[in-house]
Amino acid sequence: MASASSGLASKLSSFSKNNFLSSSDLNTNQILSLFELAKQLKVGNRRIDLGNRVLGLIFKKASTRTRVSFQVAMARLGGQTVDLNPQVTQLGRGEPIKDTARVLSRYCDALAIRTFSQQEIEEYAEWSSIPVINALTDLEHPCQALADYLTIQEKFGELKGINLSYIGDGNNVANSLMICGALLGVNVNICSPNGFEADSNILEKARSLTEFGSKISICNDPFKAAKEAQVIYTDVWASMGQEKEHLKRKEIFEQYKVDQKLIDLADDSVVLLHCLPAHRGEEVTEEVLEGKNSSVFDQAENRLHVQQALLAVQLGGL
Repeated sequence: MASASSGLASKLSSFSKNNFLSSSDLNTNQILSLFELAKQLKVGNRRIDLGNRVLGLIFKKASTRTRVSFQVAMARLGGQTVDLNPQVTQLGRGEPIKDTARVLSRYCDALAIRTFSQQEIEEYAEWSSIPVINALTDLEHPCQALADYLTIQEKFGELKGINLSYIGDGNNVANSLMICGALLGVNVNICSPNGFEADSNILEKARSLTEFGSKISICNDPFKAAKEAQVIYTDVWASMGQEKEHLKRKEIFEQYKVDQKLIDLADDSVVLLHCLPAHRGEEVTEEVLEGKNSSVFDQAENRLHVQQALLAVQLGGL
């Protein structure tokens, strides 16, 4: 175990104390090493004590899984979290990010930030002297993608050559799935209605990062996307901040609902993923979400384990 531990530490040492703002901030070996560490932590084969280090949480958007998984991860690592709710701190009164970031760097050992703009989290990173973690922006959700691909690895034992079809809005989750999938050799197909496709800049970025011959593509036909897919992934049709568009989007996305007919078109071993919360009966039916192909709760649990591994590395616990 000591030899294995030192090997992991060596592979991950280059990421210690680094920011994690995008899935592209990790390389292939680092992601796979994080998965190895996460699995050790998950089954209790590894214990890491961060010596009472503190993670600050700045969440401008609602959260259940991300917030709780970060809190529990720090607790299991012997650390603690401080909830820096913008509504009850000077952030809510317009204090400049550059001031907040420098002050919090004196109090905390890392910051996990959930906000709207990717530029905002990049500004925090610019002024902070501690690691900054993207806990979701409108552009990316990199911690979610780590949990997603760990779940796929657990289900299939291998990532290279897996066909993942994401069916729904080309949102932040889709963006991170493309980038992370490209690095891991997964063929990622993002299927969305016309006008709701994934970010073209992220698509090109993912294609430039492809390893092991992975294919990153977009399409508009959910039935074509489902064929031969080993993973079907979906998400809500209207993300946080888009609530006023919900009724309009519901009409546009109706044929992108993941139901049993769509699942039956996929590979016999197909796995359903959803980052949750789910609108049952909209983007996915109750039958499919609760069916034998669904791994959504394993996926949700893995948020805890990958984030625990990530924090251990970033805070020098290896």
